[in-house]
Amino acid sequence: MSHTDNHLLFEVQDHIATITLNRPDALNAFSVPMIEAWVAALEACRDREDIRVVVLTGAGRAFCSGGDVRAMREGKGFLAQGDEEIDTHSTGLARKNSLWKLIQRVPLTLEQVDKPVIAAVNGDAIGAGCDMSLMCDLRVASDTARFSEGYVKLGIVPGDGGAYYLPKLVGMAKALELLLTGDMIDAQEAQRIGLVNRVVQADRLMEETYALARKIASQPPVAVRMIKRAAYQSQRTDLRTALDLVSSHMAIVTETEDHLEAVRALLEKRPGVYHGK
Repeated sequence: MSHTDNHLLFEVQDHIATITLNRPDALNAFSVPMIEAWVAALEACRDREDIRVVVLTGAGRAFCSGGDVRAMREGKGFLAQGDEEIDTHSTGLARKNSLWKLIQRVPLTLEQVDKPVIAAVNGDAIGAGCDMSLMCDLRVASDTARFSEGYVKLGIVPGDGGAYYLPKLVGMAKALELLLTGDMIDAQEAQRIGLVNRVVQADRLMEETYALARKIASQPPVAVRMIKRAAYQSQRTDLRTALDLVSSHMAIVTETEDHLEAVRALLEKRPGVYHGK
């Protein structure tokens, strides 16, 4: 199944959903149609049982250059979203609400997706575009990719989650260095500091990303989702509560057909065949 929007591509094949930001001439800067299609795609990834892994990438030579200021100010400061007009910049409150009603819907929806999400960072990931890679679970970067939290150079703050995600990945001191300088780093430095999982040759990026996605998608899908949930829950709670939560997850996964198939496959020394049940 595939769905095409002017500014975003969404397709599903072999249990892997691919979301492609599709404004290459604008370096995949955000637009309202892109955001709306993005949220809809994430909701489909959340709800569809046939999707086990999600891949996010960009068309052309950039991953995402962040917000498109010109597009965000069309219509004399108002943007149409359904039957509602959103004032994006006339007052401080309007600017705050435009973030909440527009781009912040992406991380808030993504947080509801239990399936692993892999960013295939094909080029520059700047500002909010960098943040969009950080909010994914894993990052595979082209050796030509670059990353920058460039907000400070515009006299603004990271409005899309960079101040939340970056310290969790690289530690507070390094995160503050990147946030306060707006410096650009290359893929090799990003890997060294723990911002990306892997760096691969540019012409092998999607091949390597899909190999990782297929490897994860071949595992028992309920267990994969519960493991992701347990890992993130453990970051927000104490040990006793985390152990209590994971015991509940264990109680559920050990009743699944996929658990029984995994045990049989291990004993019989063969690949398991899993259906998400």
